[in-house]
Amino acid sequence: LSAWGFRINPLLSISQGVEECEGYYQDILKKRESLPYEIDGVVYKVDSYKLQNRLGFVSRAPRWAIAYKFPAQEEMTTLLSVDFQVGRTGAITPVARLAPVNVGGVVVSNATLHNLDEIARLDIREKDTVIIYRAGDVIPKVVSVVKDRRPKDAKLIQAPTKCPACGAKVERLESEAVLRCTAPTTCGAQQKESIKHYASRKAMDIDGLGDKLVEQLVDEGLLVNVADLYHLNLQQLVELERMAEKSAQNLLDAIEKSKQTTLQRFIYALGIREVGEATALSLAKHFLTLDALMCADQESLEQVEDVGPKVATFIWDYFSNKQTKQLIQLLLDSGITWPAIKAPDTSEQKLAGQTFVLTGTLSKMSRAEAKEHLQKLGAKVAGSVSAKTSCVVAGEAAGSKLTKAEELGIQVMTEDELMNLLGLAV
Repeated sequence: LSAWGFRINPLLSISQGVEECEGYYQDILKKRESLPYEIDGVVYKVDSYKLQNRLGFVSRAPRWAIAYKFPAQEEMTTLLSVDFQVGRTGAITPVARLAPVNVGGVVVSNATLHNLDEIARLDIREKDTVIIYRAGDVIPKVVSVVKDRRPKDAKLIQAPTKCPACGAKVERLESEAVLRCTAPTTCGAQQKESIKHYASRKAMDIDGLGDKLVEQLVDEGLLVNVADLYHLNLQQLVELERMAEKSAQNLLDAIEKSKQTTLQRFIYALGIREVGEATALSLAKHFLTLDALMCADQESLEQVEDVGPKVATFIWDYFSNKQTKQLIQLLLDSGITWPAIKAPDTSEQKLAGQTFVLTGTLSKMSRAEAKEHLQKLGAKVAGSVSAKTSCVVAGEAAGSKLTKAEELGIQVMTEDELMNLLGLAV
């Protein structure tokens, strides 16, 4: 790349072994303040494509690279006030409004306080002097309060008794640390966040429907729920402030395009609590159809990979709600469709009903590849050993999972034995 004229960072280095990597980190940390640009750490990367391919990925993160962050830079500022914001699921989050301060090259004026427990833990009050940093050098966070600088007129932070967006009653369940609005279908803030989520890239991917436009459409009364998106027309859009005919038509085209989706994306777009992309995919692959998912009881839901009792309850509650069912029907009536998911060939599912756990380092394939092979044969691949585990595949340097399997009397298999089971050449 350098020979072709690309600018290469001169601090790039090849290190061998943990000690050299640690030495490089400390060296760059000393140079941090003198660099003409902001950095938040170093990245260690295995310098071999062959090894990278063997190591593979965990979800979206590579096993062959890791960011080693520097200690977060801290600054002192004043907490001016605390506002309460309402999210997509009705969670009411306290947000600190701060006197603007430069933290690691970024001016910070807001920081989340997470929930009431965090406010109590920090013993934070309005007008306090606080120390903040950017978690991961990205998200502003209040670290502590400088108590000896507390002014006499510092005010205690009062939790709202009504939703700050719609005025509905709020509740706090014993098992949760957050307050929630009790009017999910009529709260404007929740409506806005639900529509933003529905239109997001990983959900229905409606290009051009940004946050500000969603808020404008809700405020103008053109959107009450996500189904209303499919009834917008050109005349309504061009009458909006800063909306030209070309932009309006592009948005309508993007909305029309979103009707062709996948079951996984549609489930994720609904915004069910604790159901992210991975869980939405697991639900789609397990139930194959939306009807089967909507009719599933909690026991059936818990049979899905990555779905425990808590998430199963959230899913069951969501699909048991009469208004939810009506909304889904409106979306389907608007023309939303997806390709049918074929049921796996049961003749090839010789490991159906069995749960495998992979531990240690595999030399002939990555753990991601092994997981894929096992799942094709109908097996569930779990991350921890339990009494329900059928077999543990132990590679080199297998640790506590292997020990637990031996204690529970669970079958342990070598990598070569796994290869034979999968019908692959050893």
